[in-house]
Amino acid sequence: MGVVNVTPDSFSDGGRWFDTTAAVKHGIDLVAQGADLVDVGGESTRPGAARVDEDEELRRVVPVVRGLAAEGVTVSVDTMRARVAQQALAAGAVLVNDVSGGLADPGMVPAVAAAQAPFVVMHWRGFLTDIHARPVYEDVVSEVVDELHARVEAAVAGGIAPERIVVDPGLGFSKNAEHDLALLARIDRLRTLGRPVLVAASRKRFLGRVLAGPEGSPPPARERDAATAAVSALAAHQGAWAVRVHEVRATADAVRVARAVTDAAGPGQGGNKGGNSGAGGVAGPEAAGEAGAQ
Repeated sequence: MGVVNVTPDSFSDGGRWFDTTAAVKHGIDLVAQGADLVDVGGESTRPGAARVDEDEELRRVVPVVRGLAAEGVTVSVDTMRARVAQQALAAGAVLVNDVSGGLADPGMVPAVAAAQAPFVVMHWRGFLTDIHARPVYEDVVSEVVDELHARVEAAVAGGIAPERIVVDPGLGFSKNAEHDLALLARIDRLRTLGRPVLVAASRKRFLGRVLAGPEGSPPPARERDAATAAVSALAAHQGAWAVRVHEVRATADAVRVARAVTDAAGPGQGGNKGGNSGAGGVAGPEAAGEAGAQ
């Protein structure tokens, strides 16, 4: 899943693709580099980011979705608002990626259910300005799995078919570096939910912490792509359905190598056994409907 941020303030590439024409071209370029799916978002979720109003988010997102869909690109929309999701789906998007898992807008789950669209449910404890969103866990893996299970159940109760739900552990959202690493080490636990797993680690703060070491300064976001590719290979080996990244080519290569190593191990070996497809270049599960990676 390649990222197109139609925002002036994204933490990693804010402003580079703010123009509709540039954003559409970038999305097409990501497909040429190996993206199976392009995720278009018009609202930054970086710490401290102010929310844009709904009309501005629509203005940013819908023309880009329409332009990419017209070029035959498989598009997802990254939004927490039901009206943006509805209009993006009408413009040609095929999947809704909601970092709040349907919590930010009570209209989201009914809207996605009515559209019969695949839905990414991310682990979310609230906006990062909310005191309840603090990164406090006794057992981060167990708690994230339990809270995701509750959100999946709520989505199903709201009318979304279980086979259309994808889960995302929400790396960096109400989590510190140790939490993020623990979740990446236990993707197998996330897969016990029985849903495809999306891993969105690209350029995030915890990678900067790892690269900096105990006393160094974290490298800027755009210098974390090699680290992102490493996470992508690990996620693919553990059976993730997809990885969401800003720089596609390195991750596509990393995933290809991870798949080759897993295949060389023979049937029943390695982390990607049966069930949901691994990320990148393979048929996605029925759960993701038309948005499955091809």
